Parts: sequence; structure tokens; C-alpha cells
Amino acid sequence: MVGLLSTAAWSGPIRIKDLVEFDGVRANDLVGYGLVVGLNGTGDGLRNAPFTEEIMSNLLERLGVNVTGEQYQPKNVAAVFVTATLPAFARAGGQIDVTVSAIGDAKSLLGGTLIMTPLNGADGQIYAVAQGAIIAGGISADGEAAKVVQGVPTAGMIPSGGRVEREVEFDFTQLESMRLALREPDFTTAERIESAINAKMGRGSAEMLDAGTVLLSTNGRSPAHLLSRVENIQVEPETKARVVVDQRSGTIVMGADVRISRVAVAQGNLTLRIAETPTVSQPNPFSEGETILLPRSSVDIQNEPGTGLAEVSGGTNLSEVMAGLNALGVAPHDMIDILKSINSAGALHAEFVVN
Repeated sequence: MVGLLSTAAWSGPIRIKDLVEFDGVRANDLVGYGLVVGLNGTGDGLRNAPFTEEIMSNLLERLGVNVTGEQYQPKNVAAVFVTATLPAFARAGGQIDVTVSAIGDAKSLLGGTLIMTPLNGADGQIYAVAQGAIIAGGISADGEAAKVVQGVPTAGMIPSGGRVEREVEFDFTQLESMRLALREPDFTTAERIESAINAKMGRGSAEMLDAGTVLLSTNGRSPAHLLSRVENIQVEPETKARVVVDQRSGTIVMGADVRISRVAVAQGNLTLRIAETPTVSQPNPFSEGETILLPRSSVDIQNEPGTGLAEVSGGTNLSEVMAGLNALGVAPHDMIDILKSINSAGALHAEFVVN
């Protein structure tokens, strides 16, 4: 089966909110270092993970338990990194999802509970606190001579397990202008966004700065109300012609605007097979002979029929060419080789991306 995918020739208008990122409206990454307890003997080995013992001692000391000089080696504790994303405009008291990942030699986090863990931002400030029961998406079982692991039992998540304690200081209402950053920079798309906003919100509301940025002026209006109207304006984006191939799976994805010039293509397969089938010659019984190994080789050369020599007229849509090759029974990897050759010949007018 040929792994060929092509985009439809039709493209319609798309909302601006799906084409751009609004300057200042962004999430922030949080990270913390914590402790998971309640594991069924699948925690860290304290000899191989001394930091687990250290954080456990500090936690018990804060709770009023003196463990100085004590020797303890529990198997139901694991040190973990806790990560989360603080959404834009998150308010104190709100809840966010957190991800928990083991950093020691713990075998599984199934059934564990994360102890209260502060989550820090890039500036070192604490913005949230995480705690709760972990939902792990894997399973692990082992015996004396075999071990089975399905999924990743050393990582899991806690839905709504983080509570926002500090808000990001950002006064959105005082903005006099903001930038719209295109996810796929393109001069034509940026100009269409500028024209659509000015037609809807009034002349001078938007100005294209470059292929990836459009400046939006508030002109004394509320930024929140302005964005609520701008983000739903529909614009037809212009995309670059592009062909993407995945050599491992044989998948080919192409845009509707891909074109090729006049070119001739010939493709075939040459197969060479060499097999060794040695025979053994034995002497007669009770004779003074020696066993001799006689080499025997067979060589077979096959020239399988290919697509032959085909000429493609200029301006042809590439999806039509690929459909024709597909009808001839060309394998996906052979199709990729043909595309590479067409691109090397300068006849493929598109960005060629190979993964």
C-alpha cells in the first residue's frame, strides 16, 4: 500500500486566532522537586538515590520529627520532578494539571501520592503548589527470571493537582498596542490580516511590520474587547508549496500548490541473489578417505519491470503525477526516490522536506 496523502485543493477563510499568537497572552512553565510516598515496594533504593533520603529527612524535620542519626531505608518513597504549565491570566486559587516523573531508580509510581511540592517559575518565585494521588499510565511486573513492563510506570499526572498561589504580574488593560505573531510567517498572509482588521475595526488599527508580525493599536479602546472582536475575523491564509516525506514509514504529504516542470522519469529494479548450498562428499565405509566439503553457489539476476520512461508536461499538479505512479504499483520508498530525483533536477517547485 502506498502511503500517499495530499491536501485538498480547496482552502477557505480561517479565524485570526487560529493563525497568530497574541503578544503577552502566553503560558509559563513551572517545575518543582518533590517526594512520592505510598508505593508498594517500588520506590527508590536509598543507596543509589541519596537525594531521596535527604529530602525525606528535611520533610520530617519540618513536620517536627527528629530523624538525626537514624537509619531508615523505606522502599515506598521516590524522588520526582513535578512540571506544570501556568496558563495566561491564571488567578490565585485556580487549579492546573501537573506531571510527575521519577528521577531515581524507582520501578513504578503506581498507587503513589505526591506530597505538597512548591512549583517555581523561571524567575525562582513560587507560583503554584502541587499535591495529590498520581495516575500512572503503565504497569510493571517482574519475577526471579523475567520482567514485563507495559507503558511508562515511572511517570504519571495529577489532574487539577496544582493550585495557583501567585499571579503573573501583567497589566493587560494598560496596553496601547500589541503584536500579532504569525505561526507560519508569510508576507501575503500578514498583509491580508492587516487589511481585514482595518476593514473591520477602522483604518490605522493594524500595521504589518514584517512577514511574521502585525502591530495592533488599541486607539483608546479596551484591549480585551478589541481582541475579542479581532480574533474572530476570518482571513484566507497563503501557504508555501511544500512536500514532506517520511522515509521510515513511506508517507508522502504534499500541498495543493505544488507544481513540477517538464521532466522525464524512468524507474526500475535490479535484483541480485546469491545462495550458497555446499555439499559433503563422504568416503566409502572402512576406506582410507577424507570427508570433503564441495562448495556450490547459485547466482540469479532479475530485472523487474519498472515504470519505464514517462514524460510529464510542465505545470502538472504533483498529486496527479503521484496518482499515476500509484496506479503503476510503484512502492512508497521508490516514490520517495523519484521525488528526490525530480527535486535534484530542479523540476520540483516546492520546499522538499525529508524526515
